[in-house]
Amino acid sequence: MITYDKLMSLDRRWVFLFLALVCVGAYISSVEVPLRVNKEVNKIYNFIDTLKPGQIVFIAIDYDPSSQAELHPMTYALSEQCFRKGIKVIYTALSQNGPGMADQAIRDIGDSMKVDRTYNGVTYKGRAIKSGVDYVFLGYKAYFAIQILSMGQDFRLPFPQDYYGKPLDSLPMMNGVRNYSQIACVVDIGAGNITDAWISYGQGRFGFPMALGTTGVMAPIYYPYLNSGQLMGIMGGLLGAAQYEQLCDNPGLAKDGMRVQLFGHMVIILFIIVGNIGFFMSRAAKKREGR
Repeated sequence: MITYDKLMSLDRRWVFLFLALVCVGAYISSVEVPLRVNKEVNKIYNFIDTLKPGQIVFIAIDYDPSSQAELHPMTYALSEQCFRKGIKVIYTALSQNGPGMADQAIRDIGDSMKVDRTYNGVTYKGRAIKSGVDYVFLGYKAYFAIQILSMGQDFRLPFPQDYYGKPLDSLPMMNGVRNYSQIACVVDIGAGNITDAWISYGQGRFGFPMALGTTGVMAPIYYPYLNSGQLMGIMGGLLGAAQYEQLCDNPGLAKDGMRVQLFGHMVIILFIIVGNIGFFMSRAAKKREGR
């Protein structure tokens, strides 16, 4: 059989196997993927970096396990940046499958916070972060638009207790914190129409500074809000998460994922080129043979 005929008849299972091997190899390798940070990601980092210890950032974890690979790294990098700087965090998870992931992320970040680390030349001593003191996880309630509006009046209206069953009035961090007026910004990390509700019923109604972390396919939809000034920044997909990790000097799942994605895409492009070469050569050979 001629070489290009072999290309056309290659069993696709070999393609999948080769792609899998390349992805595994890329994951365990130490190759550094160079990144150019977008200004819309840089604005979020700079805003958080200029906050003072004791200020509060509201992080809305509004995604499901299907979007975890892209969005979880944003939650990790942003949360750890806040905690290292002594900034307090209020979490919600208004997606019905989000609370378990949010709780897992908070526990993982808590473990990381116990270790001494150096970021961007600054060494931070490890410490234990405490629920009700360093952060409050409000949890989940149905009808997200209603909850977003209610929290603009008082967090205690939709969430008289936190996710762990403790009354909000008993938590030291919530003393004097009633609504969005006492927080520095809202960062919605979402993968659905809850993000639209945060813009319309949250930022549009109460005017707080807001940033987004979205999946790659969603990000372009929200650039008009960025250009109008309603949003101060956007992290788009795995690339946005990796850029934020780079700014924080805290490489994690996103930068690992970018390495896998880069080599995986290169393999796919290679097979597309090879397949097209085989196709056109095969067609040319058939024409020469009069078939």
